[in-house]
Amino acid sequence: MAVPLLDLKAQYATIRDDVVAALMHVVDQQAFILGDPVGQLECAVAGLSQVKYAVGCANGTDAILLALRALGVGREDEVITTPFTFFATGGAVHNVGARPVFVDIDPRTFNIDPSCIPPALGDRTRAIIAVDLFGQMAPIEQVTAVARGLPVIEDAAQSIGASRMIDGRKVMAGEAATIGTFSFFPSKNLGGYGDGGMMVTQDEALFEALMKLRTHGSRRTYFHEIVGYNSRLDALQAAVLTAKLPHLEGWSAARRRHAAYYDAAFADVPEVTTPFIDPANTSIYNQYTIRVGARDTLQAHLKARGIGSNVYYPLPLHLQPCFAYLGYEPGQCPEAERAAHEVLSLPVYPELTTAQLDEVVSAVRTFFGR
Repeated sequence: MAVPLLDLKAQYATIRDDVVAALMHVVDQQAFILGDPVGQLECAVAGLSQVKYAVGCANGTDAILLALRALGVGREDEVITTPFTFFATGGAVHNVGARPVFVDIDPRTFNIDPSCIPPALGDRTRAIIAVDLFGQMAPIEQVTAVARGLPVIEDAAQSIGASRMIDGRKVMAGEAATIGTFSFFPSKNLGGYGDGGMMVTQDEALFEALMKLRTHGSRRTYFHEIVGYNSRLDALQAAVLTAKLPHLEGWSAARRRHAAYYDAAFADVPEVTTPFIDPANTSIYNQYTIRVGARDTLQAHLKARGIGSNVYYPLPLHLQPCFAYLGYEPGQCPEAERAAHEVLSLPVYPELTTAQLDEVVSAVRTFFGR
């Protein structure tokens, strides 16, 4: 039985009528740029994230870049972040003219290790980006505590709808940061039918800055207060996402059930380290990522069985060729480097059947002689 890493067609089959109706409404109105569909989604995501303001943009990468610009980060500045993340996190820092400063991760959660941040702080540090990897929130309150008053961006591209208990209160992804950023890339738990992104904040001044930055620095047509970008969320994408949003929690709950199924199935396989979820967190499992010593051989075995898997991420950012100018050497972020050699993500999408889950479990267990 073939089991893909992700099956978007299976999801589409369950929501086709709602999505098509939403798309056709936009087409019938012939209003494709910003407008009501984008505003409706912004209100809905603000509500989900328990924030005052949400601003849609073209993609998750732009969300980080615009957040940095809104915070005044620019040339010669430094931004501390994790090297174990998708390239967009570090790339956005570079593209505003700043210098990424990479610090190591917690080997259990793969998220930034707050204890590594203070030694990296310097006179040029202007912000910190904490990434919520694989669907669980970084310890945002701990990052903020060591930030010395600096703004904290939460790269929540993989964690929309995730939550964390902080001081006895459920805090949603994006809520506690200075600015939270989301991606609506199709593979996300809330994915569009193309690119899309969003920024959330509690700060009215930052909201106004983000609104200007996404439309060439303008809130009034043809009058430009600053130099911004053309980074608008398409109305068609907003319509799709609004139609999908009511299903998000159910989909994330199904992912958690599948993760628990895997956890139990691999409990007696010592070669497999299953995901560690911080007890304070409720993960949405954008990925179910195990650690294994024989990662590449296992992946080849799964491929031969028709089972999809992927490595997120095979080379940490501090060792990427394009960042050689930063001067990092192997061994400077040892936990990120070790994770890059051991992680493997298995299928966890909501529509998986029990038979498909069993196929994945059987393939992994067989590989280890169980």
